[in-house]
Amino acid sequence: MAEAASGGLERVTEAVRQAPGRGLPPVHLWNPSHCGEIDIVIKKNGQWHHEGAPIGREALVRLFSTVLRKDPDGFCLVTPVEKMKITVEDAPFVAVRVDRATNESGGEALRFLTNVGDVVEAGPENEIRVENDPKTGEPHPYLHVRRGLEALIARPVFYELVDMAEERETEAGPQLGVISNGAWFAVGPARAHQV
Repeated sequence: MAEAASGGLERVTEAVRQAPGRGLPPVHLWNPSHCGEIDIVIKKNGQWHHEGAPIGREALVRLFSTVLRKDPDGFCLVTPVEKMKITVEDAPFVAVRVDRATNESGGEALRFLTNVGDVVEAGPENEIRVENDPKTGEPHPYLHVRRGLEALIARPVFYELVDMAEERETEAGPQLGVISNGAWFAVGPARAHQV
């Protein structure tokens, strides 16, 4: 079984390397007939594991991240010839940095860097959302990266967002949020900053 899984990893790696073009491959257009599973787990901290061991080659993780897709039945690595289901414990990526930037039209943007090298500007198409743990109230902030794939915003980065936040009056009451590319995103529940 381990040999088959290792073979699957090698096949996916080879297929990804042969995929045409630059930039992100068009995984949303690929519908390979061969489907299976591979023992890859993306941990909550964003670390990729294969057969229980961390994948130490950063270039390989970046390569795999370009063919990651979220389907109705879960996350998978997709090539033109193969689709291999994997496990993701939380979000597949982690936003490890945020910077204030000026967008193309001269407006303000928040530009994030993920653990796999994606640079994403928050905005109407790449929303920031914060879920609060129902038991502890602890925030779990996320950034949409591409096609349903999200990055968990690392705690230090989230603290930076909270420092940048400004209060706005909402239907639920005063709420802290940030603006990026003309969109406003709440960073916590209404009145939470007043407690």
